[in-house]
Amino acid sequence: QVQLVESGGGLVQPGGSLRLSCAASGRTFDNYALGWFRQAPGKEREFVAAITWSGGITYYADSAKGRFTISRDKDKNTVYLQMNGLKPEDTAVYYCAANQVATMRGYEYWGQGTQVTVSS
Repeated sequence: QVQLVESGGGLVQPGGSLRLSCAASGRTFDNYALGWFRQAPGKEREFVAAITWSGGITYYADSAKGRFTISRDKDKNTVYLQMNGLKPEDTAVYYCAANQVATMRGYEYWGQGTQVTVSS
């Protein structure tokens, strides 16, 4: 049973930083991609970033480029999303997901999400 457990969300002021973590378990992810998505109130879930587990190739949404960095620690089976320069529009529930293909939608496995609120 694949489990993805997010942590690290919280309340941060505009311009601040947060690092989200996603602990993955239940299978080997060598042929998988791990991604981060977010959903703001009243909006559809959107792709943020993804990384291939084996090669570490990264993909970013335009809104994340230059501010967010996705990385993975194979020893800890954990994926991270370092978010800098946070803006109020980054407020959303952030989800970790896993899929056999690094795409922007249609992921197979999902975590429960962690709330990120950017506000002064």
